[in-house]
Amino acid sequence: MCGIVGVTGREDTVEILLHGLEKLEYRGYDSAGIYVSDEQGADYLIKEKGKIADLRAEIGPEVHGLAGIGHTRWATHGIPNKDNAHPHFSADKRFYLVHNGVIGNFKQLREEYLHDVDFKSETDTEVVVQLIGYLAKKDHLDAKAAFKKAISLLDDSSSYAFVLMDREEPGKIFVAKKKSPLLIGIGEGFNVVCSDAMAMLNVTHDFIELEDGDVVEITASKIKIEDENGKSVERNQFHVDEDASASDKGAYEFYMLKEIDEQPAVMHKLQAEYFDEAGNVQIDEKLLAEMTAADRLYIVAAGTSYHAGLVGKELFEKITRIPTEVHVASEFAYNPPLLAPKPFFIFLTQSGETADSREVLKQVNKWGYPSLTITNVPNSTLSREASHTLLLYAGPEIAVASTKAYTAQIAVEAILTKALAEYQELETAASFDVKSELTKVANAMQTAVDQKHQVEKLAADYLATTRNAFYIGRAIDYDVAIEAALKLKEVSYVQTEGFASGELKHGTIALIEEGTPVIAIITNKATAAHTRSNVQEVIARGANVITIVAGELAQPGDQIVLEDVHPLLTPLVSIVPAQLLAYYTSKNRGYDVDKPRNLAKSVTVE
Repeated sequence: MCGIVGVTGREDTVEILLHGLEKLEYRGYDSAGIYVSDEQGADYLIKEKGKIADLRAEIGPEVHGLAGIGHTRWATHGIPNKDNAHPHFSADKRFYLVHNGVIGNFKQLREEYLHDVDFKSETDTEVVVQLIGYLAKKDHLDAKAAFKKAISLLDDSSSYAFVLMDREEPGKIFVAKKKSPLLIGIGEGFNVVCSDAMAMLNVTHDFIELEDGDVVEITASKIKIEDENGKSVERNQFHVDEDASASDKGAYEFYMLKEIDEQPAVMHKLQAEYFDEAGNVQIDEKLLAEMTAADRLYIVAAGTSYHAGLVGKELFEKITRIPTEVHVASEFAYNPPLLAPKPFFIFLTQSGETADSREVLKQVNKWGYPSLTITNVPNSTLSREASHTLLLYAGPEIAVASTKAYTAQIAVEAILTKALAEYQELETAASFDVKSELTKVANAMQTAVDQKHQVEKLAADYLATTRNAFYIGRAIDYDVAIEAALKLKEVSYVQTEGFASGELKHGTIALIEEGTPVIAIITNKATAAHTRSNVQEVIARGANVITIVAGELAQPGDQIVLEDVHPLLTPLVSIVPAQLLAYYTSKNRGYDVDKPRNLAKSVTVE
């Protein structure tokens, strides 16, 4: 959720920190700060509410250092302001700390150990850095010992990625991790820390993924890792091939439009990654065997990924004939359903770090059930901890509102169902030629994005001033309606709901009044006539209707007509104009499309 950067051993530490924080802006934040120190006794703490640009404006030419840490904060404990921004510091100004996560017992720690301390913020993070300072002074401990002792006092519900600096050891950075993601980046004559590799791709492409319980001491030339038992360990390195420029906007005003436009290319990328030259799907047979042995699939996800799971349910049940359930991760984690005797779990996550999904995966691993993570981020926590991983290959997704990751998730689910049907020698395998169908999908997507100016006009005509709106559809179109509604509400703040169109008359139609926008999605042949009947019902009550319709089902007056694709893959195309409607509505209202208020890209706290 929040972003962390750190560096030691570089003359340009300040710029590396600021550049890294800028690369992490997509995660969502409300304040930012840096702390830097040289080896001559000079150090600087600068914090500011608002954007990284506001922080930059506060940093004068005198601010310099050979080591430093930085942070973007998304408020959990305490309002967004300068005092609550990270880094936080101990009462004697010896220790400086940035933190992602939540400390479950911060109130108890404050009352037991720190009742005499004059706190400067409302955060749980300050409790930890004050505790480190208190323990160091009381027990005559060095920084690492005080750090480890403070961590030992945190309760099991706490989550953290800590990065600590000590004025008495200015060239060192101390790191600890539990539940929240954190990477060490390896350089020549320097080392870095970050919560996302993207933040440091301009200085290194080689990283170490830390595990829960790790405590690390980092200097410009050494990295010393201890596991939760205090034993020195080596962690595997990995190389990130992603070009740092891949996350640039280029000529686009906002990332969201760039990422909408990239969706046809993502479909082609998935074809290249998952099919050989002969057109055969390439999926690990061990994964297919474990899924075949299951009597029920459980898709676990949150937000947009949950909506991709709803479409996945249609694919798995209709192509592989395996009963499938879709669950909201935060609900499943603490209220799991009665499981089938042989369950298999699928986790959908763009970031691979979603805290609610990880909590479910931890339980699944304890139960001993097999699992698959479908994610955009290799080496992410959910990828490492699941039995299997399939990657989305969507490239960096920066806008908070997910677009290309959603369609990539559905496409990977489709590819997996094809492989599974072939593995089981089902009749459906022959009729579901996913490779060629994805070519049709990519072409249909391209046609849809090429019609963006038509969609822009519809957004201006129908959604410019409305306070609320509805998406409606039936069957697989209902699944898309839910995601389409989320896109519109999260970036434009229009109160939007997605409904099964047949349910309108069971209460919701009471909300339809003169001028209410209703967007109907009609791609399902079996239910098209029924949805059109529902459209007439809302028109009779004054609604302004936009129709998004498959070509074979189009009628005169339909505003958005899509190219035809396989019936189970229509969500890949019908969602595109909905994404564009959300984008243009937000832009026309003057909002920051990429960073909607109160939202974060990677939700790493429960």
